[in-house]
Amino acid sequence: MRDYIPILLQVIVAIGFAASALITSVILGKSAKSNPTKDSAYECGMPSDGAAQPRFSVKFYLVAMLFILFDIEVVFMYPWAVIYRDFIAAHGSGIFGSMLMFVGVLTVGYVYAIKKGALDWKR
Repeated sequence: MRDYIPILLQVIVAIGFAASALITSVILGKSAKSNPTKDSAYECGMPSDGAAQPRFSVKFYLVAMLFILFDIEVVFMYPWAVIYRDFIAAHGSGIFGSMLMFVGVLTVGYVYAIKKGALDWKR
């Protein structure tokens, strides 16, 4: 229990600082009167048109997820190549075959996405 006292102290100081900053802001802060002109959005002198968040096509999210999937593939390849460099030189085919299977599965997924038209923006 004695080892956790510094952590507890840090949590108490953080909560105390946050609370005191909020209380000071409420007490000393200047409250402004609101009206429709002040509350309206202002950007480059033009009134805003439409909703705040425009609608995106589902294709956008699908392509984003596919990008993340294949980006993570490359992220897994770098540490594999660096860590197992000596092991690959010594044992060779076993560990290299496992990475080829990994790349093969992702290639099959990529070909499937292309065949389904997931990367076709015109549809």
